[in-house]
Amino acid sequence: MTRPDPAAPARPARPALDRAKLLAARFRAASDRPYLASALYTLVVVPTAQVPTMGVDKLWRCYVNPGFVDATPVPELAGVWIHEVSHLLRDHHGRAARLPATMQADHARVNLAQDCEINDDLADDGIPLPEAHIRPRTFGLPNGRLFEQYLPDIPPSTPCMRCGSGAYGGIEPWDLPPGGSGVGDTEAQAIRRQTAEAMRAHARGRGTLPGGWRRWAEEILEPTVDWRQVLTGAVRSAIAWASGAVDYTYRRPSRRSAAQRGVVLPRLRRPMPGVAIVVDTSGSMSDDDLAAAMAEISGVLRQVGVGGNRIAVLACDAAVATTRRIAHVEELELAGGGGTDMRVGIEAAMALPVPPDVVIVLTDGETPWPATPPRARVIAALIGSRAAPPPDWITVVTVGE
Repeated sequence: MTRPDPAAPARPARPALDRAKLLAARFRAASDRPYLASALYTLVVVPTAQVPTMGVDKLWRCYVNPGFVDATPVPELAGVWIHEVSHLLRDHHGRAARLPATMQADHARVNLAQDCEINDDLADDGIPLPEAHIRPRTFGLPNGRLFEQYLPDIPPSTPCMRCGSGAYGGIEPWDLPPGGSGVGDTEAQAIRRQTAEAMRAHARGRGTLPGGWRRWAEEILEPTVDWRQVLTGAVRSAIAWASGAVDYTYRRPSRRSAAQRGVVLPRLRRPMPGVAIVVDTSGSMSDDDLAAAMAEISGVLRQVGVGGNRIAVLACDAAVATTRRIAHVEELELAGGGGTDMRVGIEAAMALPVPPDVVIVLTDGETPWPATPPRARVIAALIGSRAAPPPDWITVVTVGE
């Protein structure tokens, strides 16, 4: 047995977590903001010196540095509790997973943008935070945005508090393995809904609620459907309908012709559908709205394999200004700016040398529509909701922000 060397320096003892102080801070946070109590008390405390301050994972485990607890006053520690649970309530790790791959990989910038989304509401609510916590004004940005909107304006190489994988995704070295204690996706959704209902009740009782939390609660309780998904579904359905139409062709004779001497039998073919996009270029349509909707339609058409000069784009206000077949919708330069009559655009599309199978109309809806349906399927992507709905035979997608 080796005896310890009395001359050797003693290893510094790891500081023990002051649980009384930490839990007192959580109690204060839950008492001051009772609508967050259920979410706060769901968090499972995991002491570790690896995390710089406090952080969460997607299983609602809260990793806490004992030294940070010792150095932070209880009011500010209560604010950090609220900050960390906000990452989970707002599903930041799930939303981060939907970012482009290049943005996902930059965990620091994602975390900073998420902190901006949270901390402006905490500041408006009078919740104290340690001085090092980032706020939108740190970067000269306005309050009230989502983190996805803040992200492009966050400069690289900015120091970050690292709120854990429950914020920006990925895996941190201090994360415990899956299993054991933790919250699954179904339970997390139930907690979010319960919290949103508590916020609504708090607001009805004449309590104050920051704008960001109010919007979040409304979205949880009355979710809006993403117009991009609706548009994708409508275009896919129309393309599938058009692709289902079959015709006979003699370009590739049927294999059964070999059994019929002197007779050439045609083969059934499934044509690749053509698409016409009628774009409302009247003065009531903004360039930004048109660009956003055109980009989405371009992506959908690429997904379903429509391209290679099978797209005709018609710029139209009260008359058709330009017509051009393109491989990518980004190639078109739109012209116009007068009145609005999409009947002219649809008629011009159907009069093309090769009539389209699907017509997509981008408009604000302040236009007359044809009295009878054309042979093609028509999708109206309405930018805004100012106008009366089109006829029932038109598939309508309301394009929002």
